Amino acid sequence: MLVHPNPDPVAFSIGPVDIHWYGLMYVLAFAMFIILGRVRIKQPHIAAQGWKNEDLDDMLFYGMLGVVLGGRLGEVLFYQPGYFFANPLEIFKVWKGGMSFHGGFLGVLIAMALWARKSKRNILDVYDFIAPMVPLGYAAGRLGNFINHELPGRVADASLPWAMQWPNPDGIGYLDTLRHPSPLYQMLIDGILVFLILWPYARKARPRLAVGAMFTLLYGCARFFTEWFRVPDWETTVAGLPITSGQVLSLPMIVAALIMLAWAYSRDGKQPVRA
Repeated sequence: MLVHPNPDPVAFSIGPVDIHWYGLMYVLAFAMFIILGRVRIKQPHIAAQGWKNEDLDDMLFYGMLGVVLGGRLGEVLFYQPGYFFANPLEIFKVWKGGMSFHGGFLGVLIAMALWARKSKRNILDVYDFIAPMVPLGYAAGRLGNFINHELPGRVADASLPWAMQWPNPDGIGYLDTLRHPSPLYQMLIDGILVFLILWPYARKARPRLAVGAMFTLLYGCARFFTEWFRVPDWETTVAGLPITSGQVLSLPMIVAALIMLAWAYSRDGKQPVRA
């Protein structure tokens, strides 16, 4: 049995300003995006497309807006609309946590479309370029969820070596039942494992949209699996089987990714391969 360390969500303070661990995880995510992006730009098939470090820096600004605005709006609309509409000021308190990946995913797609238009680049090439840099940033966000003791897991068998005593929602004391540490599952599987599969795949030239579609497929499948271990924000029944909110949102990603992969490879040989 493990015990959640339940740290103070405030990492440190600078005068009257509190710096939260959750915010630092986003700083880490954006830093990894830049580091991985600089490595990716040096890959021969990416360099051949004329990508530059200046493109990456400019793109990051758009990406940050997409992540933060899309992630927060997704949390409000997909998961807790009743709570946020009753407490509208809470929408702006992003340092408390509560960011939807699916909302952030849509936000980044829109932001990158705007950047591609400004930069006169093919939007599909942009999606393929950024896709391998996303999973580790996602993993950092899930670590932030764990530090904030958000997203508690379902009840776990006491014989499970990593079953964890999870803090109460108010952070005082612990729940009576042992739980799966679901944010760590999602950090390891949805984030790190997806990265370890996607990065080698993206190191070689692939048909246009194949890399972006592969990320969408891998993440959708990984998230569908790890949702079984997490207490759902809401749950419904399909064909007599329970399905969680995260799984409902992941299913369209899986279907769309399969269609995009089929389209990408059906055009292989009819167009130059891209990143």
